[in-house]
Amino acid sequence: MNEETSDITLIELSLAGNKSALESLIKKHQDWIFNVALTFVGDRNEAADLTQEVLIKIVTKLDTFNQKSSFKTWVYRIVKNHFLNMKRGKYETSTTSFDQFGQGLDQLPNESLSDYSYEVEDKLLVKEAKISCMKGMLLCLDREQRLIYIIGELFEFTDTVGSDVMEISKENFRVKLHRAKKQLYNFMDHKCGLLNKKNPCRCARKTAGFIKMGFVDPVNLYFQKDIIANINKVIDKKIESFSTDILSNYQQLFQEHPFLESPDKLASIKSLLSSKNIKDTFNLEKN
Repeated sequence: MNEETSDITLIELSLAGNKSALESLIKKHQDWIFNVALTFVGDRNEAADLTQEVLIKIVTKLDTFNQKSSFKTWVYRIVKNHFLNMKRGKYETSTTSFDQFGQGLDQLPNESLSDYSYEVEDKLLVKEAKISCMKGMLLCLDREQRLIYIIGELFEFTDTVGSDVMEISKENFRVKLHRAKKQLYNFMDHKCGLLNKKNPCRCARKTAGFIKMGFVDPVNLYFQKDIIANINKVIDKKIESFSTDILSNYQQLFQEHPFLESPDKLASIKSLLSSKNIKDTFNLEKN
């Protein structure tokens, strides 16, 4: 099987018991699901667990796919339903707001990394802090807004596809996306030095504080290993465009985040396909 084999062909072969086709289908979508999960929860290990949970649902429900929408849309409906109804994540609380997040940043002392000794280059630590902080900003959005922002702004699903995934009207999708963008933009415009140079908050000044609080691990840079590309290099650019306003100015900052390979991909796929439930469901061939 190669990357060009269509989803429909892989599905048909999988349902006929072809293990290689089912493995290829999972590989084709696993990294995308993982990166959406990582942005949604802000924690690499939790995102890996969520990816596996979603893949199990996709595989066990594969025979219900009726081709009324694209397979990608069908997959992301499963992602949506799972993510919106899962238990709260490691960094997710019911009370996190942009005001509280901003106060937390203000309370972090401004320190120089040169006062500390880490084996990793300072510029990599600062980059890790920047990505961690920006993913933390997204946690200030409620779950529905967060997912709409991720698929509509970061991964640039059209309003047609986005509304289909979220099972709302195109107009409602656009309104909710605009609202999420505006909240993020207003916060960054008043707080973040990346967007507005007049703001005092700088990633380099806060990195030591992020390390002390455990948001940045100077030994394991979770957002900078197994990089495939940046998000803006792997997305399919929109055919439709419904946003040309100033709120898009910071979009590039988020789309510059790394697009990562799902951890332990091959081992996790083989483990998934070797489970009795999956073998019985698909009557998978042994080779």
